[in-house]
Amino acid sequence: MKFLSNVLAVIVGLLIFWVIGFFMLAGIIAISSSGDQTEIEENSVLHIKLNGIPIVESAPDDDLGLPPLPYIGNTTTIGLNQIIKAIRTAAENDDIKGIYLESGMLSAGQAHILEIRNELNSFKEKGKFIVSYSEYYSEPGYFLSSVADEIYLNPIGDIEFNGFSSAPVFFKGMFEKLEIEPVIFRVGEFKSAIEPFILEKMSEENRLQTRTYLNDMNTVMVEQVANSRNLETEKVREINDGMLVRNGQDALDYKLIDGLWYDDQVITRLKDKLEISEEDEDINTIGITAINQSAKSKNRLSENTIALIIADGEIVGGEAIDQISSERFLKEIRKARKNEDVKAIVIRINSPGGSVVASEVIWRELSEAQKEKPLIASMSNYAASGGYYIAAPADTIVAYPNTITGSIGIFGLWFNAKGLLNNKLGITTDEVSTGTYSNLLDPTKTISEAEKAIMQKKVEEGYDTFISRVSEGRNMSREQVLAIAGGRVWSGKKAKENGLVDVLGDFDDAIEIAAKKAGIADDYRLVVYPKQKSVFEQIMEDLGSDVQSTYQRIKLGYSYEIFNTLEKIEKLQGRMVLLPFQSEIK
Repeated sequence: MKFLSNVLAVIVGLLIFWVIGFFMLAGIIAISSSGDQTEIEENSVLHIKLNGIPIVESAPDDDLGLPPLPYIGNTTTIGLNQIIKAIRTAAENDDIKGIYLESGMLSAGQAHILEIRNELNSFKEKGKFIVSYSEYYSEPGYFLSSVADEIYLNPIGDIEFNGFSSAPVFFKGMFEKLEIEPVIFRVGEFKSAIEPFILEKMSEENRLQTRTYLNDMNTVMVEQVANSRNLETEKVREINDGMLVRNGQDALDYKLIDGLWYDDQVITRLKDKLEISEEDEDINTIGITAINQSAKSKNRLSENTIALIIADGEIVGGEAIDQISSERFLKEIRKARKNEDVKAIVIRINSPGGSVVASEVIWRELSEAQKEKPLIASMSNYAASGGYYIAAPADTIVAYPNTITGSIGIFGLWFNAKGLLNNKLGITTDEVSTGTYSNLLDPTKTISEAEKAIMQKKVEEGYDTFISRVSEGRNMSREQVLAIAGGRVWSGKKAKENGLVDVLGDFDDAIEIAAKKAGIADDYRLVVYPKQKSVFEQIMEDLGSDVQSTYQRIKLGYSYEIFNTLEKIEKLQGRMVLLPFQSEIK
C-alpha cells in the first residue's frame, strides 16, 4: 500500500508540475503576443487546418492556439468568428496570395460550413487561389473543401460523399428489462424527443420530418458542390445518391477532385502558384491565430452600438455559464435594452431548445427589448423548439437554408421506477401524505390517471402559450401556426416558405438588416453580449470537462454515447421544448 501511495503521489506531482508548466508557458506566449502585431511576409499563404477541431459559434479573440493536453484530450475549439476574420484579413492583405485548406476531417454544423464556404468564395473573388488537400475527406470536410480551386486526395486516401443520415438510439427494450416505465406527456405528433423512451423505432411522423429536412440539407450541399466543381447538379445528385465514389480514382473520374497526390506534390503545386522555385525549401505560411493577431481592429469608434447577443447551447434555468441560462441572459438582454448607445439588438441563436420556463423568461425580456429598438434573430446550425421560442419576438428572422428550426411543440417526461426498485433491487418505500397529490410524480409509485391528467394539462397549457408567442411574433393566426407546428422540424428553406423565417441569409445579412432598421447603416460598432471569456478562463473550463469526458470514454467505450444520453435525461426538469435526442447528422 505504501508503494502504491508513493506511485500515486509521483503521478499527481507530475501532473501538477505539467499543468503549472503549461500555464507558465501560456503566460509567456500571451505576454509575447501582446506586443507588436504579427507581420505577414510577402508572397504568403493562409494555412487553414481544421482537422478534428470542433468549430463553435464564437471564441475569444485572444485565443493563442495552444496544443492539446497529453492524455487528456483536445481542449481546443475554434470559433466561427475567428475563421471568418482570418479569411477576410487574408482577402484584404496583398501579401496573402492564397489559402492552403486542410479540413478533410471537419467537425462543424452544416450552417457553419455554408457560412465559411461563402466567405471562401468571396476570397476567391479577390483573384486569389484556394488549394485543398487531405488524406481523407469526410462528408462535411468535402462539402467545405469543394469550394477550393483545386482539390487533391492522397493516392490511397478516401472520400465520403453519400448523403446524410440520422440514427436515433431507442431505450424502450432496456427500460422493459429494468422494469422502468416512462410516462410521457406531449403535444404535437411530430414532437419526437420522447420517442427513444417509448418506441423501438421511429414513428412515421418522425421519419417523414427527418427525411424531409435531411433531403433539404443534402440538396444545399449537392447544389453548392455542383456549382463549385462546374458540374451539373443532377449528375452530382446521382453520384451522391448512389455513392458512386468509392475510392480515390472514382472521385477523380467523376471530377470531384483534381488529382491523387501526396502532400509534397501539393506543396510543389503551391510553390508553382506562388512562382517559387523548387529549390526554395519553405513557403511563407500563416495560421488563423497569427493572422488574426496581425489584423487591426475594425470596430468603429461610433457611439451607435449594435448589441450582439450570442445564445449558444441548451436553454436552462439559473446562471449556468456554458448554456443559455435564463437569469444570465435576462440580465444581458436588459443591459442592452437599457443602454442608450445600443440602437439595435441581434440575437445569434444556436440552440436545440430546452426548458419551457427558461425560454419564456428569455422571450419576455426580448419582447420588451423589441418594443424599444430593432431586434433581429440570426439562426445558426439549430434554432429549434426553445431556440425558435426565443426567436419569435424578432422583427426579422434570418436563417441559412440548411438551418434546423421549427419544432414548435412541448413535452414532459417522468419515470416510474417502482418495478426496478421492488423487483430488481429489493428496495421498498412507504410514505405519509397530507393531501391527495402531495406525492405527485413520486418515482417509486405508479402514476394515477388523475395525476396524468394534471400533467397533460400543464403540457397543453405550455403548448398553447408557445403557439401564442409564435402567432404574435410572426403576425400569423393561431390556425396558421398550428398548421406548421405540432413539433415538426423544418429546414431553413422550408421555414422561409411557411412563414417561420423572413430571410435566407447569413450573419452579415442580419447585422446589415439591424443597422438599416436602426438608421445607422454607415455609423455603428458591434458589441458582444455576454462578454466572452478570456482564453485562460476557457482553458480552465475545458480542462475540467475534458478530463471527465475522456475518463468516461475510456471507461465506457462504445457505451459512452448511450451513457451521455442518459445523463441528459437526468437533467430534464419540468416541461421541455427540445429537439430529438441523438439527432446527430452523419
